[in-house]
Amino acid sequence: MYPILRFLGEVASARRAPRLGPLEPHVSTHRISPLDLDPWWELNNGRTLTIYDLGRIPMAIRLGITDTLKANGWGFTVAGNTVRYRRRIKAFQRVTQVSRTIGWDDRFVYMEQSMWARGDCLNHMLLRVAIVGGSARKGLVSPAEFMAALGYSDPSPPLPDWVTAWIEADARRPWPPVLPETTERTDDLPA
Repeated sequence: MYPILRFLGEVASARRAPRLGPLEPHVSTHRISPLDLDPWWELNNGRTLTIYDLGRIPMAIRLGITDTLKANGWGFTVAGNTVRYRRRIKAFQRVTQVSRTIGWDDRFVYMEQSMWARGDCLNHMLLRVAIVGGSARKGLVSPAEFMAALGYSDPSPPLPDWVTAWIEADARRPWPPVLPETTERTDDLPA
């Protein structure tokens, strides 16, 4: 179940916080609930993505992204991500999350988020988001147009090498995925 009460608390806090510049980080603190745990009593990997939502959406509020999306009838969707897990996170542990925009290219806005405790990075996520057009406009909105709507006309800072390497590797990934011959067939899978 989505932690809607925690989400609403983060949104309310973000609305009271000062506005951020497009490349400034949003810092938030989260306490891990027993509802966030897997059978091994540590933070579930899927729930990690949900907790990242609890930092990314408030960041979007503070950056003015949500107001800009609403004003233009646009949407904001995760178009890919990768997470590096390095430390176990237990029940009731307090983590600090840092969320920030790294830059953009002609299709996507790239962001990174990380969770920390006592100066140690617990995990780190790289993600790309797409701005999608509303009902009158189908497809992607260019990040340059989106950033201009946010009031930011400068070009993207150069993307770090590790981000461009991820973009290149993801572009080489087959789509749709190639299924092994031994895959059990159902009506939902291609013959």
